[in-house]
Amino acid sequence: MELIETEAPASPGENEVLLNIKRIGICGTDIHAFGGNQPFFAYPRVLGHELSGEVAEVGTAVTNLKAKDRVSVIPYMHCGTCISCRSGKTNCCTQMKVLGVHIDGGMRESIVVPATHVLPVPNLSWEEAAIVEPLCIGAHAVRRARIQPGVTVLVIGAGPIGLGVARFAKLQGAKVIAMDMSEERLAFCQEWAECDEIVLASSEPKERIRQLNGQDLPTVVFDATGNKHSMTGAFDFVAHGGTLVYVGLVKEQIAFSDPDFHAKELTLMGSRNATLEDFQFVIGCMNEGKINSSAYITEKIPFEQFAENHKELIQPNRGVIKSMVTLEDE
Repeated sequence: MELIETEAPASPGENEVLLNIKRIGICGTDIHAFGGNQPFFAYPRVLGHELSGEVAEVGTAVTNLKAKDRVSVIPYMHCGTCISCRSGKTNCCTQMKVLGVHIDGGMRESIVVPATHVLPVPNLSWEEAAIVEPLCIGAHAVRRARIQPGVTVLVIGAGPIGLGVARFAKLQGAKVIAMDMSEERLAFCQEWAECDEIVLASSEPKERIRQLNGQDLPTVVFDATGNKHSMTGAFDFVAHGGTLVYVGLVKEQIAFSDPDFHAKELTLMGSRNATLEDFQFVIGCMNEGKINSSAYITEKIPFEQFAENHKELIQPNRGVIKSMVTLEDE
């Protein structure tokens, strides 16, 4: 990773917006991309998809935004014409181009994006506006699972995405159990997401989960680890008639026992990205004070320092929940 100087973006097209970037969240996608383990990735690439910014200029056809607006960015550039887009599933467009993954992202001072992918968030801070996107990943997964109040949900992985899954499952009225390898992350998850129970993955977790849930396994299990071993083993934690949702993504083949799958009549779901509806929902939750945004962001790094020290700053054992790269406010 290096800091380079490029020409400033040209004026936006008639349906585009020029943004001055203010905050950039660092997530697992960025870390995996740097390590060469991120699917759908091509190099070289400017990272950055968890973004907040200030509108600098709007195109001639843009009427819902104006200069100086504080905004959050939807980084999923969908085609609008494929079968998934026509059915409203823009999050899994067949021609998907995600900022910072398929196309250059927002880890720079300014960027031009379609006005349709910019949402005004006047009541949020720059930091809050930048974490809308990762929270939407969890919100979308929960919406996919159609959780009913009172069901037991297991969230495997208490990282930034798992935290969002746990919180939004709790807001849907579920009994939420979080499982992770880290006692520190579990303690944070229980407080931040208001989980009902936590389980250490290294200590006979299946038996412990049964103890906590009247001997029943969870009805819905979310795996937010992006770890092949965890994702393979997640089938064992789902109740008969239940649902397993893969939120995390791994560049591997996943195998499972078909007899067990059929005996339980399981539903297996993938959850990818998020939609406009998810962004609107999450922004609403944040405006209503249902998300503890300040605790979620545990580190702020000046833009120049991140470029200089990125190898140390992206180490997974640093105990950081969410790192935020900051650009100087005007």
